[in-house]
Amino acid sequence: MNWSRMPPLSALRAFDAVATHRSFSIAATGLNVTEAAVRQHVRGLERHLGLALVERTGRGINLTAVGARLADATHEGFGTIHSALDVLLAEEALRPLRITVPPSFAESWLMPRLGEFWSDHPEIRIELIPSLAVLDFKHERLDVAIRYGHGDWADCKSRYLVSGEYLVVARTDTFSDRISADPASMAEQCWLFETGRTEHMHWVERHGIAFDAALHRHYPTNSLVLSALRAGQGISLQSRALVQRDLDSGLLSVLYRDPSETLGYYVIVPPEPGPAVRHFLKWLERAS
Repeated sequence: MNWSRMPPLSALRAFDAVATHRSFSIAATGLNVTEAAVRQHVRGLERHLGLALVERTGRGINLTAVGARLADATHEGFGTIHSALDVLLAEEALRPLRITVPPSFAESWLMPRLGEFWSDHPEIRIELIPSLAVLDFKHERLDVAIRYGHGDWADCKSRYLVSGEYLVVARTDTFSDRISADPASMAEQCWLFETGRTEHMHWVERHGIAFDAALHRHYPTNSLVLSALRAGQGISLQSRALVQRDLDSGLLSVLYRDPSETLGYYVIVPPEPGPAVRHFLKWLERAS
C-alpha cells in the first residue's frame, strides 16, 4: 500500500461522520471537536483529492456522486476496523492475567493468599508463570511480575511489596540458640541450599561459610529446601517473606538477621496497566 497517497486519517474520519449525519455540527459533536475543525478537515480532504465531496445546500449538505462513493468506502472500512477491535478487546477481556513470579515466592507467599483475591474477583482468571527470567512484558504478554531485588528495573513501574530481609532460620525444636552474633559460628552446622542459588552462595561465603562443603545439603529448588527446613534437617538462609508464616506459627525460629533497607520482593507492571491488573495490585497492597 502506498501510504504517501493516503489522506490523513483524521480527515477521512471527519468526512465519514459528515456523510453519515449529513451535518457538520452533529459530526463535530460525535467526534468531540469543533464544527470549524470538521469543516477544515473536509476541505483539506477535497484539496488532497482534487475532488468535490459535499455540496452545501441551504441548511444541510448533500454528497456529490464522488462523495457518495467515498462515503460507502469509508463506512465499510471503519466498520471493519470497529468490528476487528471489538473482537480483539473481547478476547483480551477473557485472557487470564499472566503473572510471572519466583517459584519459591509463589509457593510460600502468593498461593496461600490467592484464594482471597479470587473471593473478591472470581471473574478474573490468573495464569502463574514460575520464573526468574529477565522481564520482557511486550513480547511475552506479561501483565504483572514479582521479582526479588532493589526495585531498580528499567522501563517498568515497580513498587515495594514485602521485605527481602535475609534470615538464617531453623526448626524451633531442633535449635535452641535463637540469635547468633556471627553466622560463621554456625559454619559446622548442616546448611540447606538451593543448587546454583548465586545470591545465597555469595552471602554465605561473605560470612565465612563454604557453600559447597560436604556437610551441607543441596536441593534443585528452594521449595525442596523449605520442606527440608520445616522437617528439621538443617539451617537455611531465606528471605523473610518466604518463612514469615512459619515464624508466626512457631515452627521456625530466627538464628540470625541480616536487614536490608531496599532488598525485597517488588511487584512490577508495564507503564499502563489495565483494569484487571489494577484490581490485582490493590489486592496485593492489602495482602502485604
